Amino acid sequence: KLLSRPLTVTDRPGAPTLALKAGEVRFEDVHFGYGRPKGALNGLTLAIRPGEKVGIVGRSGAGKSTLVALMLRLHDIERGRVMIDGHDVSSVTQESLRAAIGVVTQDTGLLHRSVAENIRYGKPEATDADVRRASQAAHAHDFIQDLEDAKGRKAYEAHVGERGVKLSGGQRQRIAIARVFLKNAPILVLDEATSALDSEIEAAIQESLGLLSEGKTVIAIAHRLSTIAAMDRLIVLDKGRVVEDGT
Repeated sequence: KLLSRPLTVTDRPGAPTLALKAGEVRFEDVHFGYGRPKGALNGLTLAIRPGEKVGIVGRSGAGKSTLVALMLRLHDIERGRVMIDGHDVSSVTQESLRAAIGVVTQDTGLLHRSVAENIRYGKPEATDADVRRASQAAHAHDFIQDLEDAKGRKAYEAHVGERGVKLSGGQRQRIAIARVFLKNAPILVLDEATSALDSEIEAAIQESLGLLSEGKTVIAIAHRLSTIAAMDRLIVLDKGRVVEDGT
């Protein structure tokens, strides 16, 4: 029953690729409730200017992660529109939409492959030198040098185990951040991106993320003040609506 279910989020016939120019993101009267009548988002309207860095805050269940999922078109909206540079996200190809957005989430998905392959997942054509530069920017290079798996593979060739089980939470997070550095997409989404890091490493990575964010549109979901203090603007969500908007 589960494996043979048809895909519900599909590209329209002849859908164009998303040609990103500025990186403006707009949510227009968005309603979405995962099939329930009273939803996670209830008439959410929000405009994010090109190159603006916006922090999204609110208690658990306010709709923060749903907002990101709809921008990535992981679900189709029940009512309203999400627009990127004037294009409805449901009208362009999913591949081009997601190529334009770099994402670091709280729960990092790693594959049971080498460290290098896990980082290169962000940009498959990247060279070894590119992978190294990205890992240095994410403060991951030093711990990667010390890795060795059960088969004797070392450093960037060491395999990380199923879902990255052989790495600590902070190490997995830094691999995910390295991926985003390598991908270098024009829109950046940070969903509790530094939650698994200690304060010292977090401060170093915040500095690196600051450099990565230059000229990009950034949406950061966070509970830590250190993350949202660096944003241009803060949006407070409650029960699927914007209830406050300011610096």
